[in-house]
Amino acid sequence: MRARRWALALVLGASVGVQGCRFSPYKFQGGGLPPHVRTMAVLPFENDTPVPELQRELFEAMRRELQNRLNLRDASEAKADAIVRGTIVKYDIDVPIGFSADPTQATTARRQLQLVVDVAIIDQASGRTLWEKKGLTAKGEYSEQAEAAGRRQAIEEVIADIIEGATSQW
Repeated sequence: MRARRWALALVLGASVGVQGCRFSPYKFQGGGLPPHVRTMAVLPFENDTPVPELQRELFEAMRRELQNRLNLRDASEAKADAIVRGTIVKYDIDVPIGFSADPTQATTARRQLQLVVDVAIIDQASGRTLWEKKGLTAKGEYSEQAEAAGRRQAIEEVIADIIEGATSQW
């Protein structure tokens, strides 16, 4: 009998809590972005590096991940509530971080690359910058002949930092 009362109290308390959330002024859609931002356009970043495929890889990953993880819909630049734009400032590869244990062979076992971007999220309605970061730096590690894997890792880190910045605007 006592267990049944506790269960009933727990169910009633949970339902009251859920109902209270319905009337809260806080919304989870769009993270820390303003409530009117429901659509986003990710523009291809300017590429100041000699690696042409970097622009496409960053654009495709950002477009997919930012909209999914920020709970926003894709839109053209003209119709979007917010746009993401930026510049790929630097892309350094071949930074050795681990060497072969064989003293007769001076090869590196692990390498690191560094990706630096300037990025901004802009509210189209007001023209106001919602979030901006200059010199956002990400690193990726890779083994010999596997630069693409390190590049993917660095791109994922850039995207995670942008999402963290966009959602921490309280």
